[in-house]
Amino acid sequence: MDSESLVEVLVLPDELCEREQWVCWKEEQRDGKATKIPVTPGSGGFASSTDSETWTDFETAFDYVESGNADGVGFVFTDDDPIVGVDLDDCRDPETGDADDAAHDIIERLDSYTEVSPSGTGYHVLIKGDLPEGRNRRGSFELYDTARFFTVTGDRVEETPTRVARRQDALTAVHREYVQDTIDSSEAEPDQRERADEDSTTNGPSKVDVDLKDEELLEKAMNASNGAKFERLWNGNTGGYDSQSEADMALCNLLAFWTGGDQTRMDDLFRQSGLLREKWDEVHYADGSTYGEKTIERAVQNTSAFYDPEPREEQTRDSASTRDSSVDSSRGELDRSRAYLTEKNRLLADRVEELETLLEWKNERTDELEADVERLTTELAEREQATDQTHEERVGSGSSDEEESQSESVWGRTKRLFGNDPDS
Repeated sequence: MDSESLVEVLVLPDELCEREQWVCWKEEQRDGKATKIPVTPGSGGFASSTDSETWTDFETAFDYVESGNADGVGFVFTDDDPIVGVDLDDCRDPETGDADDAAHDIIERLDSYTEVSPSGTGYHVLIKGDLPEGRNRRGSFELYDTARFFTVTGDRVEETPTRVARRQDALTAVHREYVQDTIDSSEAEPDQRERADEDSTTNGPSKVDVDLKDEELLEKAMNASNGAKFERLWNGNTGGYDSQSEADMALCNLLAFWTGGDQTRMDDLFRQSGLLREKWDEVHYADGSTYGEKTIERAVQNTSAFYDPEPREEQTRDSASTRDSSVDSSRGELDRSRAYLTEKNRLLADRVEELETLLEWKNERTDELEADVERLTTELAEREQATDQTHEERVGSGSSDEEESQSESVWGRTKRLFGNDPDS
């Protein structure tokens, strides 16, 4: 760990520094792979994530690293603390800092202290909560809350909290979506994937064309059994949620139901709610998707049923009208998709224009600064030249001045000795 990262470690959350659960680590090559070995601060012996005798307080561990005896510090998770670590590996480009969509999604939803890993290729998220039962690892994602240690860099990701926040609901959702023990379609046998596709086709919810005006739809939503919840969120009240992002998702889940999964209409309605903020239109993902687009997309995917203004048992349409309705519905869906893509392209174009304007301003500012540097450099050179000339002149006249000064000094002493003596 270099001096810069050592300084960054000093700003770690108090929730970590106040606990005596710190070790140090050294990097060693094992089987051709860099491995971080935990060591006991002070003695330098092997540290165990299950033996508290090998742990110490943060300051002791930090001093041991600063003295050059170890490469970094690490925090040990135990059953006695409420802290859970989320390890996201191989998801970040260390040169550009770009991360994949899944990592962005997890970091944003957990909304707690997050830092870049020592290698620069991943992230460590620290939150408070209870790790859900079941598996704790899938692919490059891993979660743990005991008998393990996290390497700590203090290289906090900008715009993430400086504290370790309690995020139980978000942790449960992330575990369910990214880590829980479900059949991975890429690993399943062909017949298993085929059955899964059939199940999703026959059992998955069908989108419904909800032909209601906004006022009518909102009235129904607010008069439903969960209408009080809808109304609070609609008015911008985030009470009961750990972050506004969770409140955004909650409202979008309700809108997905009431709009029949119409993403364009969900976006229009959300923009009328009290939860709307600038972040809604910010591009947060590598594919160019905005925060709002991804939130709506996830809400529709998570919705198991949609509101149907005409219950199935009351539908007595004949096959011809059903086909016509299907065609109209497909056309309507296509029109909505086109409108959605048009709006998305507009937002991206606005963002590109904004960035181009910013780049132009920065280039102009750079030119101004370069001109100032050139001017100041010239002035400095001229001043140094003038100073050198003055010095040379003084050195050249130094001997005569010295002789004159010595002459005046002798004459002065003579006058003082004899000038006022009447016998002289």
